Amino acid sequence: MAYPLKDTPAAWTAAEFDADRRWVFTLGDRARCDLVAALAKALDRDKSHFDYSRDDFDLGSAYPVLKAAFDEMQRGLGVALVRGLPREGLDEKDFELLTWGIGLHFGVGRPQGKASHYISAVRDAGNTYRTGTGRGYNTNAELDFHTDSTDVVVLSCYNRAAEGGMSITTSSVAAYHAMQREHPDLADLLHEPIHFSRQGEQAPDEAPSYPHPVFDAVDGRLCSKWNRNRVTSAQKIEGVPQLSKKQWNALEAFDALVRRPDLAHNMWLQPGDLQIINSHVTLHSRTDFKDYDEQAQKRLLFRLWLAPADGDRLPESWRVLFKSVGPRTVRGGIIGQQHDAARKAFEARQAAALGMRLSD
Repeated sequence: MAYPLKDTPAAWTAAEFDADRRWVFTLGDRARCDLVAALAKALDRDKSHFDYSRDDFDLGSAYPVLKAAFDEMQRGLGVALVRGLPREGLDEKDFELLTWGIGLHFGVGRPQGKASHYISAVRDAGNTYRTGTGRGYNTNAELDFHTDSTDVVVLSCYNRAAEGGMSITTSSVAAYHAMQREHPDLADLLHEPIHFSRQGEQAPDEAPSYPHPVFDAVDGRLCSKWNRNRVTSAQKIEGVPQLSKKQWNALEAFDALVRRPDLAHNMWLQPGDLQIINSHVTLHSRTDFKDYDEQAQKRLLFRLWLAPADGDRLPESWRVLFKSVGPRTVRGGIIGQQHDAARKAFEARQAAALGMRLSD
């Protein structure tokens, strides 16, 4: 299957990514002070996250740096890292709200699970990853390379682990090109829909799994979707079409490629780092980790999913998961089972503030 794909800087190898530091952005002292001031002015313990608006958070001199990072993620390499978020003197809730406030400037937050929550504490909560309902963010397990159910993933680091927990990213575009070179007889199979499990978090009007290709293209842009754990879980759901031996071979070959040292780039997220990932061109993973004994020191990141204000059109095959595929629309996420009027009202207000549409 031949697609007329455009050249993109998102098709990088690990060595190229390491050598080209355009994806690293640093907040200076003034920018950090501006963020602290914005947080102090906005903070109201009686408010929920849905009660805040973009105008409540004046990011000051931090905004141009953050904007450049989001632009690099969206139109450049597909990954950006902002160093220097204020961390000292901020407790967990302060840091979480700061992450939320930054997100309000760049997109509409998307729900992330059964409880329809819009920001996740990424920490070891003692859960199990490899089950039919497992999610990786609340365990200390090594994660499969995967894409999240959203356009943009934002991860802010509050604490790192005592050992492990290294972040790994791979260009899915570069992996696709490698698949075509090294496994041309299998590459086309990655364009065929396969079933992904919803891990028991489906909304009332959703099936427990959905068909979706690993790769599809639109407007000359390649988009990817992968999560081995969800594919394996889906195969155990009654009525899901079983994968053929050749399909499994294609998936195994691709999963091995994305882990290879020449394609997978490793980085340590430090307290105060903000990692931004374009899910459509980047796969990510994490090594397992061991935590500190003290609760206040345990590994903690905050994860925010965004439908970006400047989102591109997605392939039509993405609609089954994202609900909308048009540019500048509110899409993606795991709608869950508590997507109530308050959540919908927040999305409508935030979309209007950013000049976005609720659907296509």
